[in-house]
Amino acid sequence: MADTRRRVKLYMLNEDRQWDDRGTGHVSSAYVERLRGMSLQVRSETDGSILLESKIQQDTAYQKQQETLIVWSEADNYDLALSFQEKAGCDEIWEKICQVQGKDPSVDITQDVVEESEDERFDDMPDAAPPIELPPCETSKLEEIAELFSSVLPSPIRREKLAVAIEAEGYIRKLVDLFHMCEDLENLDGLHHLYEIFKSIFLLNKNALFEIMFSDDIIFDIIGILEYDPSSPTPTRHREYLRNTAKFKEVVPMTNSELETKIHQTYRVQYIQDVILPVPSVFEENMLSSLSSFIFFNKVEIVSMIQDDVKFLTTLFAQLTGEETDDNHRRDLVLFLKEFCTFSQTLQQPNRESFYKTLSNLGILTSIEIILGLDDEKMKLAAIDIFSYIVEFSPSMVRDFILHESISVDDEDLLINLVIEQMINDTDPELGGAVQLIGILRLLLDPENMMATASKTEKSEFLSFFYKHSMHVLTAPLFANTADNKPSRDDYQSAQLLSLILELLTFCVDTIHTTSRLMLSPRMFYDEC
Repeated sequence: MADTRRRVKLYMLNEDRQWDDRGTGHVSSAYVERLRGMSLQVRSETDGSILLESKIQQDTAYQKQQETLIVWSEADNYDLALSFQEKAGCDEIWEKICQVQGKDPSVDITQDVVEESEDERFDDMPDAAPPIELPPCETSKLEEIAELFSSVLPSPIRREKLAVAIEAEGYIRKLVDLFHMCEDLENLDGLHHLYEIFKSIFLLNKNALFEIMFSDDIIFDIIGILEYDPSSPTPTRHREYLRNTAKFKEVVPMTNSELETKIHQTYRVQYIQDVILPVPSVFEENMLSSLSSFIFFNKVEIVSMIQDDVKFLTTLFAQLTGEETDDNHRRDLVLFLKEFCTFSQTLQQPNRESFYKTLSNLGILTSIEIILGLDDEKMKLAAIDIFSYIVEFSPSMVRDFILHESISVDDEDLLINLVIEQMINDTDPELGGAVQLIGILRLLLDPENMMATASKTEKSEFLSFFYKHSMHVLTAPLFANTADNKPSRDDYQSAQLLSLILELLTFCVDTIHTTSRLMLSPRMFYDEC
């Protein structure tokens, strides 16, 4: 049995400041002759290839985050992260890193992060960045604290020193206690100072501080503090909205309390980032990267935990397709599944492939087919979004499903024809849904993403199937509107729909050279089987 303690996912931060999954494997620390030093090595669990070989440098700042993450930078814009399956494995590798650097393993960061320009500026000033002494945490000192926190933001050295001091002195919880006092006494000046203080804490961009602020027992207090923006004439009632309006729906009973806690936390932190925090300036943009990473890794963890919960997913799909499920509950199930698929967009190729394979085995495409046959527009729109994610990731999986179901299903009940019908009957005056569905159909019909194997040629097989079983559904509005040799409907929406259909037909003629001749041949009207 593989050692799950050292099982990791390797991530690399790309140019768009998003984490790319570079593979899953097992990490070890050993002396590497070629690198002349102790190194971290990750070998792929699929083929044993080396995914990472990184020398543990004496001056590299390694950060331990969320108990199962180790993050560091190897060069400018080259950030790496190891996400461990188990905390014990993370602790073990962290001790090795600290041992090489001569650090105490109890720290969460092994070096002070200093920009090169500041290093040079302070070369001859040994006491240029002494530890920051925090003022007493008292209401009378809030203005002084706010000014201190704001003043350190331009300096990476002082930001680091301030973050260390805040964590070491348990300062965040002390400030939260002051918040309770100020709110009880309606001390508006104090509340405004606390807002500025916590805005600065967010801009320190430290994961260790985020973990404290986003812990279950004080996250609502942090949200409460952020309600008192000095630029707003009245407090914004974010806590009231999150507690009373944004209700958590447990569509299927969750037995994993850790999963439920993680979902709550991620929703609230995402709300803080998207709704509460002001839009960062150009200078502040990179000062919230750790917040985005915090949300990203939470989403990866949520998807992984749900994907591994076979009982939960089996129950979800059984209720989704069950005849006894009422419409309101089915709608909640579909919307949950859509959100689940949206979270999966954070996964990279190998993990997303596993994710969609799991959903396929559970009958996701059959479920979409059932939902598209219902008379509920909200459910249909959510199902189309899910279908879009699947087609964009693996059009071949969808084509294979459609070909197999055609053996036992009538043309009118085929998934692809239900999708075409949904496009034709789009109620949106601007045909937003129809435009989305035309894009999906183009992906399914595009020969460029079709495979050819020794046993079959997907291109000829699927396109021949489409012309025989679906072309009449796609072209029906064209023929219906010109039955009397003149347009029977000449309104904007009809014109837009016919334009979309003609656009897809043009794509077929222009792109699908040899097979498109079938469309123009009398053979398409005959069953030659």
